[in-house]
Amino acid sequence: MAAEPEFRKVVIFGVGLIGGSFALALKAAGQVEEVVGFGRSLGSLKQAVDLGVIDRMGVNAGQEVSDADLVLLATPVAQMPEIMARIAPYLSERTLLTDGGSTKADVVAAARATLGGAVGRFVPAHPIAGAENSGAAAARADLYREKKVVLTPLAENAVLDVARVRSAWEWCGAQIHELTPEAHDRVFAAVSHLPHLLSFALVHDLAVREDRDLFFSFAASGFRDFTRIAASHPEMWRDICLANRVALLEELDRYRAQLDELRDALQRSDGARLERIFDVARTARRAWGETPPQRLPD
Repeated sequence: MAAEPEFRKVVIFGVGLIGGSFALALKAAGQVEEVVGFGRSLGSLKQAVDLGVIDRMGVNAGQEVSDADLVLLATPVAQMPEIMARIAPYLSERTLLTDGGSTKADVVAAARATLGGAVGRFVPAHPIAGAENSGAAAARADLYREKKVVLTPLAENAVLDVARVRSAWEWCGAQIHELTPEAHDRVFAAVSHLPHLLSFALVHDLAVREDRDLFFSFAASGFRDFTRIAASHPEMWRDICLANRVALLEELDRYRAQLDELRDALQRSDGARLERIFDVARTARRAWGETPPQRLPD
């Protein structure tokens, strides 16, 4: 006799790449009976149903979350406070809440401001997986397989609640790690948010030039690799940058200092200095690329 799915009902706000892939992964693992989706567009929700990402569209958010086992917020982070406030009065004592936001300190602050006594059932998460494409059509069941998901548990969380949210992401095939919300935002400002900012900046600089077609016509693999992430969702990355602006500004200042050092070396025709900088960067990049992925601190 087959084992019962771990989750009877999962409600997802935002059924695009992140939320849709979460749904498909749980379905593929046989660990959810029903997935109900909410979104801003009726068309995208219908598409999610047609593709089998969700089982049905939600109509009344309060009613749907009241008997859900798990609720996932997979919207841009700026939309999460409003959703939290809307569903807070209806969360049952057995309903857990998690998210897929790329910043954590702001989401945690919103949860504490809106969820009231239910904040202890919110276990924040950040799946380190994604793609340039968005929407339900981009969702896939293997998106999180062998990818990191960072949980940033709250002091208010019960150990068993954290374990159950961890289990949901593990059923998706993810490798689970834990950080504090503050450490999370500091790390990802450097290794994710700043690279996106730089990629957007470079492509924008060329895009607004009168002879941009000339530049783009000669752009090859190096440019394509460096700027791939500039094809990411503008609204989502606007919200991420603003939400993590303090840590991101610190990283941007460090990067500007590095650019100033390179500019000074160029201005002085200091080839030895350039080579030293390039060599340190090459050594670090090769070591990172050739070494098996390291575990984040638990």
